This record gives sequence, structure tokens and C-alpha cells, in this order.
Amino acid sequence: MFERVRAVAFDLDNTLWDVDPVIERAELRLYQWLRTHCPRIPEKVSLQDMRAMRELIARQEPHNSHDFTYLRMTGLARHARECGYGEDVAQRAFEVFFAARNELDVFADVRPALGRLRTRYRLATLSNGNADLERIGLAEYFVLSLNARQIGVGKPDPRCFERLAAELGVAPGEIVYVGDDPRLDVEAARSVGLLTAWVNRFDQPWPAPLARADLEIEHCTALADALGA
Repeated sequence: MFERVRAVAFDLDNTLWDVDPVIERAELRLYQWLRTHCPRIPEKVSLQDMRAMRELIARQEPHNSHDFTYLRMTGLARHARECGYGEDVAQRAFEVFFAARNELDVFADVRPALGRLRTRYRLATLSNGNADLERIGLAEYFVLSLNARQIGVGKPDPRCFERLAAELGVAPGEIVYVGDDPRLDVEAARSVGLLTAWVNRFDQPWPAPLARADLEIEHCTALADALGA
């Protein structure tokens, strides 16, 4: 099945690292910064209110709902304006969040496995999130990194995987897409003709209605083993 594979592409959040504690810590650091520099905002607005605002903006502007950076910055600008600050606060506040969002530890298997895989395959990433691989220290492993903000739509839209194949310069059937989400990663990639690998790090059950991935693994070391890297 994998004889024709020329490229391996990865989802990021919850595939190469555990994202929930990262976002929680980043939002707390943002909130602490606001307390110091723009105290009227946290006096009136909670972190839950900020999340609700981003959800509201996504509903009001469905054409921007895939763009997490836009949603967060636009929400911060609205809060700043409503609390009597200039909207320029949003850029400074977002940078505080974004710096913390990229301070993370990848799973222990990731770097060794990527090092093995890149000797045989072209490696890429395709994510709905806005992680910065340069800041994280993973950019050197990948020839291409795409996200929903760049493409203009997010997974499971097939255009994401079509763009991935086009920019890699290979046929969809020559790519293995690796991710943790059965629908956004496995089902969506398969619909465009990619081979799929489901990373099930936490022993989750597979959703019964979906056809299973071509490969099911617990970690990236198993992926490298399966692909002969």
C-alpha cells in the first residue's frame, strides 16, 4: 500500500504535541498581561467572555471562521474598543498570546521519528491551527508548512488537501496524511485520495460509522517503522 509514497504530511495540534495545556497557559499569560497593561479589559471581560466573542465573530463572519489568528485579534480589538482603549492593543496582546502558544514541548517520539522519515520522504504539515514551526523549533524537518489561514479554508474542506498535494508536487495517492482526528484528518484526507495514518496516543475508540485509516499507530516511532524509515 505504501510503496508509492513520496511524502508524509502531518497535522500539528494533538498530533505532534498536546495542545490543550498550551492554549490554557497562553490565555492565562495574555490575561495577566492585560491586567498589567490594560486593566479595564479584565475588569469587565473574562476568558470565557473572550471565547464567546470569538465564537460570535465566527458566526457573524463565516468566511473568516477558519482563521484563528483573525478571530482572536478581532475579538481583542473589540474588547479594547469597548473598554476605552485603542484597537492597537490587540496586536500587542496577541503577540503575548502567540509567543506563549509556541512555547511547547513536542511528544518525545516526534523529533527522532521526523529525523528518520525525512531521510526517505518529503515532509510537510497541514493544520487548522496557527502554530509557528520556526518558533517551536521544528521547521527544519519540513519542506512545506500550510495552515487554514494561508489557504483560506480549514479542514475538512478538500481544498486543503488539494493545495497540499499541489505544493508538494506529488499525486494525492503518494502522500500519507497523519493526524489525530478521525473526521478532520482521516476521513477528509481520504476523500481527496491521500493515504491516511491515525495517531491514537490515548487509546480512543474509533468512530464506528467511519472507514478506518490505512494505518493506526500510537506514536510517530511506529509511523517511521511502518514506512520503513
